Amino acid sequence: MNKYLKYIYIFVFFISIFTPISKVKADVINEIEINGNQRISDETIILFGGIKKNVDYNNKNLNLILKNLYETNFFENVSFKIDGQILKIFVIENPIVQSIEITGVKNKSIIEKLNSNLSLREKNSFIESIVQRDENTLKNILRSNGYYFSEINTVIEENENNTVDLKYQITLGEKAFIEKIKFIGDKKIKDRKLRNIIISEESKFWKFLSSKKYLDKNRIRIDENLLKNYYKNNGYYEVKVNSTSAQILESKKFELIYNINAGEKFTFNNLKINLPSSFDAKNFEQINKLFEDIKNQKYSLNKIKLILEEIDLIVLNKQYEFINATYKEKIVDNNKIDIIFNINESKKIFVEKINIFGNYVTNENVIRNSILTDEGDPFNEILFKKSLNRIKSRNIFEKVDSEILDGSDSRSKILNIRVSEKPTGEISAGAGTGTSGSQLSFGISENNYLGEGKRVKANATLSDNALRGLLSITDPNFKNSDKSLITKIENSQEDLMSRFGYKTNKAGFSLGTSFEQYRNIFFSPEISSYYESLKTSSKASNNKKKQEGDYFDTEFSYSLSLNKLNQNFQPTDGYRSTFKQKLPLYADDKSISNTYEFANYNQLGNDTVLSFKILLQAVNSIDNDVRISRRVFIPASRLRGFASGKIGPKDGSDYIGGNYGTAINLAATLPNLFVDLQNVDFSIFLDTANIFGVDYDSSLDSNKLRSSTGLAIDWFTPIGPLSFSFASPITKADTDTSETFRFRIGTTF
Repeated sequence: MNKYLKYIYIFVFFISIFTPISKVKADVINEIEINGNQRISDETIILFGGIKKNVDYNNKNLNLILKNLYETNFFENVSFKIDGQILKIFVIENPIVQSIEITGVKNKSIIEKLNSNLSLREKNSFIESIVQRDENTLKNILRSNGYYFSEINTVIEENENNTVDLKYQITLGEKAFIEKIKFIGDKKIKDRKLRNIIISEESKFWKFLSSKKYLDKNRIRIDENLLKNYYKNNGYYEVKVNSTSAQILESKKFELIYNINAGEKFTFNNLKINLPSSFDAKNFEQINKLFEDIKNQKYSLNKIKLILEEIDLIVLNKQYEFINATYKEKIVDNNKIDIIFNINESKKIFVEKINIFGNYVTNENVIRNSILTDEGDPFNEILFKKSLNRIKSRNIFEKVDSEILDGSDSRSKILNIRVSEKPTGEISAGAGTGTSGSQLSFGISENNYLGEGKRVKANATLSDNALRGLLSITDPNFKNSDKSLITKIENSQEDLMSRFGYKTNKAGFSLGTSFEQYRNIFFSPEISSYYESLKTSSKASNNKKKQEGDYFDTEFSYSLSLNKLNQNFQPTDGYRSTFKQKLPLYADDKSISNTYEFANYNQLGNDTVLSFKILLQAVNSIDNDVRISRRVFIPASRLRGFASGKIGPKDGSDYIGGNYGTAINLAATLPNLFVDLQNVDFSIFLDTANIFGVDYDSSLDSNKLRSSTGLAIDWFTPIGPLSFSFASPITKADTDTSETFRFRIGTTF
């Protein structure tokens, strides 16, 4: 009996809710009467409700008016009554927020973040659900700043004039620091590499600027996704981050533990695409070639993404507007994956409206310019997903959610995009020292300057013989061109008197851009103007002293890069090929420089990664000798076993570089060497390089191949990452300076 009573109560409840509307029968309304409104005018209610005279109002009409009025957030309650030909509307207005106060926080920057991220503002209608959402937002901001144990007491004071005063009373509590990070389980990858993947980091006394040392649930969630993606891109299809726990070591210190089960490595097996009968299979022949290329290769999310992008490109180019693409995976033979890509035609639906919510700092056009569809366009699920990814890639939102609602008719959709903004400014500092010298750096960055989505960076670097300052401003979508505009202002002073017999002071600016011209081919043109003052030592050669003076150079430079790497961070497969050139437009020293770089990576079955790199450089002057500051020097990382910059042609006691430089590097990681040393990685290498060509005196040329071999070690130490190498020169010139041991250690603050 109790069971039936339960259903009767539910039925009566729903009848009681809809009774005011269900009793209404269609009738022509020629008069509208509004009751209960004090602040909101009759005209506003009629406008927002979409209410019209001389209309036969039925249940559907009235429900639509009800929906429209509630969506304004102006009203706590709305009801209707039809009296003859009069539509009577009864409203109870929501209170207005008269004031908002946040107490308990003294840090001005945190207070600004808290205030700027509130959804409910003064003079807005008071909605309790929004207050609860704001309270969660405030908690997340406090936790991201280390106040994990903070508490918020929300006080709502009602005033006589139907307004409320809103007070968030905050008790910060102690800051929660990450004392230690551990990786446990069958993880198969060393801790050192995993530490480089996650964002969270251990707290050290010198990390006074970093916020990543604080325990933050949102950051940990991001860490988990980064770990899963990394494993899946390396073949571990069934990887599971079983749990992430934070154990209290002391009152305010935590041990963060990631429990990872990598599982076995998987490879791609059979891949297939299913097309609608109206599609021409010839248009998708490139997809079948991709299937053949990756079959029997290790499973990778990036490769699936590549296939989906190719499908998207074909579909959009062939103007298949009303489609969606999905894929299904199936495990076969224990460690192989079959994948079926399904292309389906959808109903002909158009975009009626695009609504954007949650952007209280960011200008709406910043978000809309990332959306690849517009109101009135055909609704394409592929384009909508790509639009969401473009918004996320801006790195100015903590969260991007979406929903697709039915429009005013069966052939339209309303797209709602809700963003959750996050702090986009950052202060960074770092220090490092090693056999090649010491360095200090400091930087400030803002990824959403003035809410316009522009990236602003300023940094300064001080080393043993140089001081550099750089200010850069990047507009990712300059004048809605879908291309970036990069502006740089730079000043540098470099004193190389003791090493190379000269010093320079250089200042100037540049304008450039970078974009993907074709699939995986990136073009980066730039125009720059720089003033340089060059001074030489009293002991310098006569030829070098002739170059002393002031120079003004305006140049055009560009780079073309083909990027086929499986991932830019710690690549294990693929290659990247880059050509760079500088051409003088107006210059006191008209020199042309050309650079070509190539890097190829291959992973063997035991996780050993083989790398092969080539560097070719050339600089030639049109009318004079090449300035000493523009000559070619081999980077220290390209030739271990020799002191930095101290190989090649020599004029007196000074190394002067050359017109040409080459370097070839072979390396192999040794993951199975000392497996128990979780924070240490080993690799062996063979480096070869040469510098040659002296335009002002061919007798100084030293055209001899330099080579070395050795062991490189990367070690994550308690005070920061340490890298060092033991190298033995194989071939060298008599004038070269050897360096058997090299190390470098650095940290961030």
